Amino acid sequence: MSNLMTPPFSIAEPVNEVLHGCSVSDPYQWLEDANSPRTKQWLAEQVRYSRAYLDGLTGRERIRERIREFLSVETCDSFLLAQNRYVFRKRQAFEEQPSIYMREGAKGPDECLIDPVARGTGKYTAVRPVQLSPDASLLLYEVKQGGERTGVFELFDIDRRTVLADALPRGWLRGFAFATDGRGFYYAHEPIGGPKPFYRAACHHVLGTALEEDRQIFVAGESRDLRLCLLSDQVRLGFLVLRFHEKTSTDFYTTRLEGDAAAVPVVRGAEYKFTPRLVRGRIFAVTDYDAPNLRVVELCEAGSAFAWREVVPEQDSRIHQWVVASDVILVSYVWRSETRVSVFSLAGEKLDQWPARTGGHTVRFLAASRERNEVLWETESFTRPPAILSSVPRGRRFELWHSQDIRFPSDRYAQAELTYRSKDSTEIPMFLVGRRDVLKAGCHPLIMTSYGGYGVPMRGQFSVFVAFLMERGCLFALPQIRGGSEQGAAWHSAAKRQHRQTAYDDFLAAAEWLVANKRTTPEQLAIFGGSNSGLLVGAALTQRPDLFRAAVCLVPLLDMLRYHRFDHANVWREEFGTAEDADDFRALRAYSPYHQVRDAVRYPAVLFVSGELDQSCNPLHARKMTARLQAASSSGLPILLDYTKFRGHSPVLPLSSRIEALTDRMAFLCDQLGVRV
Repeated sequence: MSNLMTPPFSIAEPVNEVLHGCSVSDPYQWLEDANSPRTKQWLAEQVRYSRAYLDGLTGRERIRERIREFLSVETCDSFLLAQNRYVFRKRQAFEEQPSIYMREGAKGPDECLIDPVARGTGKYTAVRPVQLSPDASLLLYEVKQGGERTGVFELFDIDRRTVLADALPRGWLRGFAFATDGRGFYYAHEPIGGPKPFYRAACHHVLGTALEEDRQIFVAGESRDLRLCLLSDQVRLGFLVLRFHEKTSTDFYTTRLEGDAAAVPVVRGAEYKFTPRLVRGRIFAVTDYDAPNLRVVELCEAGSAFAWREVVPEQDSRIHQWVVASDVILVSYVWRSETRVSVFSLAGEKLDQWPARTGGHTVRFLAASRERNEVLWETESFTRPPAILSSVPRGRRFELWHSQDIRFPSDRYAQAELTYRSKDSTEIPMFLVGRRDVLKAGCHPLIMTSYGGYGVPMRGQFSVFVAFLMERGCLFALPQIRGGSEQGAAWHSAAKRQHRQTAYDDFLAAAEWLVANKRTTPEQLAIFGGSNSGLLVGAALTQRPDLFRAAVCLVPLLDMLRYHRFDHANVWREEFGTAEDADDFRALRAYSPYHQVRDAVRYPAVLFVSGELDQSCNPLHARKMTARLQAASSSGLPILLDYTKFRGHSPVLPLSSRIEALTDRMAFLCDQLGVRV
């Protein structure tokens, strides 16, 4: 193991606050201010400390070369379909960033439309196609800097190959629609740094005019707890108004796409899931109203109101995705390790069901054509890289569109599906993946992750992070803990809000099972995860530090008493609760990783990963937790912070940065777990 210097000293300045009669101390609240000189100085010292450790690890060059082989392959994503045109993002094997391409017809050549390099703003500039006009002549695309969630939105005239002067400034785009006459567009946009940061309105813009001249067509109000989204078809506009209070409520209005008619309310004050989609003058929606596992309905005008007609009824498993392609609806369902896709007519007749994909295979809809029954979708597994297919749903014609040419001997790897019992005796499914010889028997280094939130199911996905370590004899475990939806809506509800600890109990029980069954030892066990999964990692390592040797915690939430005060995190109130509510406070304080750190405890080695551009999980979480753990841990193991000004919550860093970042993480884990590189 690499020699380690003493970590930088972080001064503790406790800020005490009384919440619901309880005193809460926050020793590193001063690190919340990213712009203060001493925070910047602290960050510079942390980066030097982390780099001294990471750069000194043996085998870095061998690791880097293998990571480069994994990542330096051609990739395609972000597909748009209109008329006979396919617009998508493609990165050639060794390019830093992908460009936006167009293909005329399924078999036509790929033509580069927008290359971020041509902007001359450096390798951290990324572009992404957002929307095609119905006649496929205009393209809206986004320009990002680093990993920011916000972006600048520009228009490209495809036929003339020119960028138009009409652009939306840096901010959050909540919806966009091209006008039918081709002379303008409609949008809902939240600019950064505007005079009214919480004013929510949709506007109409005429091409060639200044944004200041845009006409407001719908106003939702002005509040931090308010969000306005815009959607459309070729007939009307829809305005979705979300209010994030103790329970999220939804209003939905529609109006004709052209003209000045007032918006008509369709749904008001809905305290249930309601996600509408406009399809050639018709309104479809997925909802959990009277259907916890979701159903698809159509809303039809009935005098002055709207009647609901069920199109796709609720099933035992939860709807994961749904997409409309011309005159059919495709619906995907996930149940434990199985993914099913059913095809329905717009009237609700079940037309077909694709062969089920078992063994944790992921199926992901990418895009659908309005004009014809064509769907682009992606499939991958733990051991097979992503492949994109084009399908005609009714004909079951599946044609390969693109595959990632990653050198990985998939046939040498296998997976097992098993179950274990959690703290409350609930049976939890778990995947165990590895080289066939390693999976068969024995005690080995093991890495584990899960998610446990928002009803997100954990399925088989190809991960370079995992593949590299499996090549070197590690096992990979993925428990399908509660908080996801692998076993329906109840699986999510069981670990939601004040029941969040249930997800952490499930995760810790998986680690205990793996150790008890001699598949690994605490000295060989590492955990990793990002965002909500980073919170899971933080909770696990603070509740059972004796179970793990190392943890990689990426762009996490960790201070759960103050998370809702920053950026847009207040919209997660229904998932986590907030410290403003007494019952929520008690649950949050009991597991909030930052508040559960105890002095003189032998904590595992931890690599925190964050950056200045994270507008979702504010980097203050990683900064404060790094300082707290460095001061508290008695294990002598490294507590490191990998922090850059370009990293954020969006995965758009250039190829060279991704190679270096993964090299750091692999070198860290190999060093801590004693894995030969």
